[in-house]
Amino acid sequence: MAVKTLWAACILACGAWSTAQAQTDAAQYPNRTITMVVPAAAGGATDVVARVMAEQLGKRLGQTVVVDNKTGASGMLGTQAVARAAPDGYTVLLAYSTPVFYTHHIFPKMAYDIKKDFAFVSQVAATSLMVLVNEKVPAKNMKEFIAWAQANKGKVNYGSYGQGSAGHLMSAYLNESRKLGMTHVAYKSEAPFVQDLAGGVVPWGMGTLAAGQGMIKSGRMRPIAILGPKRLQELPNVPTMAEQGFADPEFNTVAWFTLLAPANTPKPILDRLEKESVEVVNSTAMKARLQVLGLEPVKGGSAQFHKDFNAADPLIEKLVKISGAKAE
Repeated sequence: MAVKTLWAACILACGAWSTAQAQTDAAQYPNRTITMVVPAAAGGATDVVARVMAEQLGKRLGQTVVVDNKTGASGMLGTQAVARAAPDGYTVLLAYSTPVFYTHHIFPKMAYDIKKDFAFVSQVAATSLMVLVNEKVPAKNMKEFIAWAQANKGKVNYGSYGQGSAGHLMSAYLNESRKLGMTHVAYKSEAPFVQDLAGGVVPWGMGTLAAGQGMIKSGRMRPIAILGPKRLQELPNVPTMAEQGFADPEFNTVAWFTLLAPANTPKPILDRLEKESVEVVNSTAMKARLQVLGLEPVKGGSAQFHKDFNAADPLIEKLVKISGAKAE
């Protein structure tokens, strides 16, 4: 009995020490560099948002926040790396919609569970996708685009910034619903997709202004329609899909950029990350920088993130089924 009592006392002591240590670590957080993993290549919209966010968040936390680009598997490799990271607040994920909102509906086997393996810290920004065409495509609006696609039925490819991405699903839905007979070409992230679209390797696809504005300004590709409920302030002359007669609710959607941490990260650390992230997103400086990229800040913290995720999840599942998109 004495041995059992001693053993029980040791377990309690270790537990108390562990709790006390966690509280101490949380109270001192952050006291070293924080890594912000981005599951996309440099130069794309997600990378641009992450670098702006890392700079501003680092100022508020009083520590350097470095961006670490981990690409591959539709953003799942970088996301998986964060799911397996120590839950101490020093590794966080700044992700685009695909690995958070979409992939669990596309891929039958996942290396992480977005609902169980992550703590939702905050949304950062949202953007509407654009229908983008290479300069050689003879279409300046959706009516001309559909006519061109039908005239070349079975001969046209379209690109996206990843299997299961919002760009993939929206393009696949347009292809399937209008029976255009196109073939999907998936890229690892948005930057190489935009480069190949501008170069004519793929003639069209759907992407963001943040990644494509340089090529748009150069004239190598052009936007012919905006997905979502309204025109982009930076492209006031480009009408929405609905304005051009494509009123399908599937085209009235946006893409999110979100901040997450590994599950089991101590609540005081999550609270600090959420508080500072929300303050950054609501700051005048951040709003101005996002606007230039055609992005809108999303003010809500963790609770709003959960609410939007739960509302979007069944809609995305439906879209996946309608579009016919499948894991390759």
